[in-house]
Amino acid sequence: MFIEEHPHKKRTTGFIEVVCGSMFSGKTEELIRRMRRAQFAKQKVEIYKPAIDTRYHDSNVVSHDSNYIHSTPVASATAILPIVDGVEVVGIDEAQFFGMDLIDVCNTLANNGIRVIVAGLDMDYLGKPFGPVPHIMAIAEYVTKVHAICVSCGALANHSHRIAASEELVVLGQTESYEPLCRECYNLKTNA
Repeated sequence: MFIEEHPHKKRTTGFIEVVCGSMFSGKTEELIRRMRRAQFAKQKVEIYKPAIDTRYHDSNVVSHDSNYIHSTPVASATAILPIVDGVEVVGIDEAQFFGMDLIDVCNTLANNGIRVIVAGLDMDYLGKPFGPVPHIMAIAEYVTKVHAICVSCGALANHSHRIAASEELVVLGQTESYEPLCRECYNLKTNA
């Protein structure tokens, strides 16, 4: 992919930012905040999300606090590259639901001078690294780990404890399916 540059505009260096953490930690809220700041600076932005995530809206990226921003749902990470045109900032929400090809997509975008902001879960409900997010964290220039509050003890939470009865890796849900827990409370509940 080649992004044509304006002859009077200095090429900017692209880079990758990751916002990660557990469910209910404010990842999407932070992605929306960063994208709105870029819009305020009159930068051309595009946000993408997995087409399978229709929990709050078919096309908008929506936080648990009901803040939203328009996005483009895509079936796969590779579908992003052909539709990026003249964009300065790309946001990608729910990155854990994309395949490992998201790593190459992020690198390609950054190598073409685009600021890439990725938001997603870094661990699954079993406490294991989740999808491409940990790999993108390794190649990113900036990583922000946000935390929820443990619903059991009030400490900082970094685990997404599944309370819904399912052993599938991907279960889209909200408070009826997941609760944020700290390490100690997570270990107590999963070892019980």
